Amino acid sequence: QVKELVLDNCRSDDGKVVGLSSDFENLEFLSMININLLSVSNLPKLNKLRKLELSDNRISGGLEVLAERTPNLTHLNLSGNKIKDINTLEPLKKLPNLHSLDLFNCEVTMLINYRESVFTLLPQLTYLDGFDADDREAPDSDPEADGDGLEDEYENGEEDDDDEEDDLDEEVIDDEEDEDDDLEGEEEEDGVDDEEEDEEEDGEDDEEDEADDDLPRGEKRKRNLEDEGEEDPEDEEDDEDD
Repeated sequence: QVKELVLDNCRSDDGKVVGLSSDFENLEFLSMININLLSVSNLPKLNKLRKLELSDNRISGGLEVLAERTPNLTHLNLSGNKIKDINTLEPLKKLPNLHSLDLFNCEVTMLINYRESVFTLLPQLTYLDGFDADDREAPDSDPEADGDGLEDEYENGEEDDDDEEDDLDEEVIDDEEDEDDDLEGEEEEDGVDDEEEDEEEDGEDDEEDEADDDLPRGEKRKRNLEDEGEEDPEDEEDDEDD
């Protein structure tokens, strides 16, 4: 039931694939990048294989095996291999569904009229090294593979976080303003209460002073002495007479 298999950076046995058998008949994607591969002669029959990654190996020929064992191949990546001549690619003519071929960093790309020659040799090709015959770039089949989708989500997440932080800041400012208003209100009320208390005390003192003014002079003096805790001299004389 395996449809995708990645063996990148593993090591082949004497430049050949070992362990990959026809049991993987449902494979649609196979990647064997940088495994020191010299030949694809041990590749099993994989009728459902669509995409084959063989970049950064040492393959120099023997591509007729691909036409025999991967007849429905649509994408082939041979970048970074030892392919030097256009004729080495001739067996790929037997892959009718092949429409994308990559040969980056192969010596064959240094030949004069390299692109025109390959498109002429393999008319079924749509894209060579990521561009068509009119130098138009191939569209990305999976935008998320380049991380575009993740970047958009990250940016949206940041914007949402910023909005939430702004809302929190506004709420904190509102709370602080409400607290300041409450404190100012309490101070004003305290000030009013203090003024009322001072006025009441002043009023009581004024009433006592007015009452003292209405008393005869002797009574007033007597009252003052009583307040101070002293006895009236006249009372002392009366006590002596008795």
